[in-house]
Amino acid sequence: MPLLRFWFTFEDPVRPRTYFCHGVGLMALKYAGDVGLVYLATGRWWTPLDYLRSVATLLNTTFDDAPRWLLPALAIWTIPFIWIGVTLTLRRALDAGASAWITLLYFVPYVNYVLMLALSVLPSAPPDPAGAAQWRPGDRTLPEALLSMGAGLAIGLLMLGVSVVAQGLYGASLFLGTPFLMGAVTAFLFNRKHPGGVRDTLQVVAMTLALTAGVIFILGQEGAICLVMALPLSLAVGALGGLLGRRIALSQPGSMGSAALAVIALPLSTLALPEEAPPPLREVRSSIEISAPAETVWRLVIAFPPIPEPAAFLFKAGIAYPKSARIEGEGVGAVRYCVFSTGAFVEPVTIWEPGRRLSFDVVESPAPMQEWSIYSRIAPPHLDGYLASRRGEFRLVPLPGGRTRLEGSTWYQLRIGPRGYWALFSDHLIQRIHLRVLTHIQREAEAGR
Repeated sequence: MPLLRFWFTFEDPVRPRTYFCHGVGLMALKYAGDVGLVYLATGRWWTPLDYLRSVATLLNTTFDDAPRWLLPALAIWTIPFIWIGVTLTLRRALDAGASAWITLLYFVPYVNYVLMLALSVLPSAPPDPAGAAQWRPGDRTLPEALLSMGAGLAIGLLMLGVSVVAQGLYGASLFLGTPFLMGAVTAFLFNRKHPGGVRDTLQVVAMTLALTAGVIFILGQEGAICLVMALPLSLAVGALGGLLGRRIALSQPGSMGSAALAVIALPLSTLALPEEAPPPLREVRSSIEISAPAETVWRLVIAFPPIPEPAAFLFKAGIAYPKSARIEGEGVGAVRYCVFSTGAFVEPVTIWEPGRRLSFDVVESPAPMQEWSIYSRIAPPHLDGYLASRRGEFRLVPLPGGRTRLEGSTWYQLRIGPRGYWALFSDHLIQRIHLRVLTHIQREAEAGR
């Protein structure tokens, strides 16, 4: 418990030797866990070179044949180490007499390694008790709350403009770095003159994130579905940033200049990030058993009649859903059209094995959803190619008693980070789409149609 308290809280100072020793030990432990998870999932070795791009590299693994559980497992394993790094780096900066805001450099690729090396050798500075703020409950905090919320809103809109509008990127800097910085700056300004408690601070941070989402929604830059999906991650990361910002305000309430530099650092680091390699293909596989022979099922696989309108809230909310399928031609080179609520997938056939296997590429695809908005129609960039289906396949496996197991797979690419988080949604949605098609084919085949 003392060790966990030392790692996860802001209570004790961190000396240079302590920072270095704990850092090396934690890096070794983290690497051992990463190697174990990756090897268990893929049979391959994770090398130290895979850490060179950014802190969030492990959330964007490049193993295209990895099982779906690997990304969430790596994310869960990574998050505590990131927070430990933040708490140790903040206290080491304070112990060295440096600005606590340099802790945010921990999230900047390449710079973070220089920062950690520097903090490992900088000597401790004499304490400055006069610079610490005292918590005075009962002081008026409404002006500070409004100011801090306005600053957090400005950061959120700035990063939306830099990352999405200017660069077309929905990455870790937007969904991790932005809410963390918003939480840190909001909490710092809220606590700088009249320090408050943790609960009040986190409430102001949460209201700031909600306000930012509301403004983005009203401006028509994003729809409600994407904002709701992003909210759990933003609130969690923003709360961690809020704890950091409050601690800086209690330790260095006058560090306004450093706070301004920290706000500038995130957009600049986003612009400096190198281009990532094309995202790996992810496979989502589903299956169902049908009480009908493979020949009957095959006719419905290549083309099936219209499916009744869905009753599930998921599809009524705007997620694209399949409606029917038709095919032009026969054999390899035939073109299958799977019609969705937002348009049609164009699928040239690449493997044609009647009664056994149908494979196809995807050369055209519609938007994955129709976003909720107060406007008649909006077109956020993430609807165009950020979740892209690349190919699909149906496999028919004969079973005893004239039954058939029908298996369906979709291979897709996800260009939204951190992929470990967004893949939870995309995998589930594709699974639901699969089941809508497979159960429809089951009903039609068993009815003898």
